[in-house]
Amino acid sequence: MKIAAWLPVLFVVVGGVTAEEAKPAAHVLASPADLKWGDPPPVFEKGASFTVVQGDPSKPGLYAVRLKMPAGYKIAPHWHPTDEHVTVLSGTFGIGMGDKIDMAALAKLPAGGYAVAPATMHHYAVAVTEATVQVHGIGPFALTYVNPADDPSKRTK
Repeated sequence: MKIAAWLPVLFVVVGGVTAEEAKPAAHVLASPADLKWGDPPPVFEKGASFTVVQGDPSKPGLYAVRLKMPAGYKIAPHWHPTDEHVTVLSGTFGIGMGDKIDMAALAKLPAGGYAVAPATMHHYAVAVTEATVQVHGIGPFALTYVNPADDPSKRTK
């Protein structure tokens, strides 16, 4: 009998917590003119442009960033601790799996193409033509090169 008397109170408390957690996040609207392009983080080779579309890739939570690369730009074999989602916005972008860049094994994705590299999967990328990609995932973003000598942020200047 005592448990039955507390059930309505329990439902109200649990229901209130669930409703609170279910509040939608603020929406994000970004036109191309709103994006502020600059140099990519030091973990990328120079020559590309980078912008944050949503979130903060250095912190926990959802982020979306864009990388604009000239033809021939390469990202050496590397891996991430979380899944990496890549959408090709323009140009042709190549992605391969493994510890060495193999141009013959490169999967070439045109604008509209999409790829997911699961957490810890070793992969590499090449801008076959000038290309822009959008990458999204759950932060914090981290990139570890298979060969530490490939990491531009670790090179002496």
